[in-house]
Amino acid sequence: MEKKFTVIGIGEVLWDLLPDGKMLGGAPVNFAYHASQLGAVGVAISSVGKDDLGIEILKSVDTKGVVNCISVNKYPTGTVGVTLKNGIADYTIYENVAWDFIELSIGSTIMLQQADAICFGTLAQRNKVSHDAIMTALKLVPEKCLKVYDINLRQKYYNAELIDNSLLSSDVFKINDDEILLFKHLFNLDGNEVEVCQKIIKTYPIKYLALTKGENGSYLFHGDEISFLPTPAVDVKDTIGAGDSFTSVLVMGILNNLSLAEIHRKAVEISAFVCTQKGATPVLKQSLLIGN
Repeated sequence: MEKKFTVIGIGEVLWDLLPDGKMLGGAPVNFAYHASQLGAVGVAISSVGKDDLGIEILKSVDTKGVVNCISVNKYPTGTVGVTLKNGIADYTIYENVAWDFIELSIGSTIMLQQADAICFGTLAQRNKVSHDAIMTALKLVPEKCLKVYDINLRQKYYNAELIDNSLLSSDVFKINDDEILLFKHLFNLDGNEVEVCQKIIKTYPIKYLALTKGENGSYLFHGDEISFLPTPAVDVKDTIGAGDSFTSVLVMGILNNLSLAEIHRKAVEISAFVCTQKGATPVLKQSLLIGN
């Protein structure tokens, strides 16, 4: 039987409080969910509170086919206020919540030791407890494990030192068009966005870099190879989770030894489909799966 890749998302898990109700959210869970749809053992590592919202998250993650390595602690379960303008999400993120205090359980440690890829971001590192858990997790994975940094800059929860240290620990880097402007400012970089991406690849141990630009297309970089693809025109319900699905396709494509062009085409197709659906974790159509 063909080996299934073990793909882990570590960081925030929360409820997105949308105008018409709450939906499961948090980039690591979204990423793990999409990786599982693409044939991986998708694993989510995070923490929730001992409250009704936490119990609901644990049940929801279990129903999504994701391996649940979410611990329970004394802090309230994370929530994020989400407003939508023309389908584009704007977030208000609350502090001192359960995912600020992530603990690695025996179960999560076992999964980390057999990981083929692990994805982390900046937001969950805002608190020292979760930051230390994420850095420990990156040391526990096998040497050949792909370390994926989806920068995910939100509100005030980032600084140059944190980003620099995260990049030094990564093989794969994903950033969007808004974030690259912030990155340029933080690191005093000149040049256009492509030149900035090339500088990042030369400065850090990054093998793959993805720059997503919403409706203005996306770039993939691998060594000296550059791929650009326009974004398909679709009827956007909301953009929540589209970037996480793009990252999961990128990772699964690398693990499956696909060409840069194949990876990029599939990532664009799937993230565009996610935009046509409500919420971050829709069921993908069979025709979209890797290998089709």
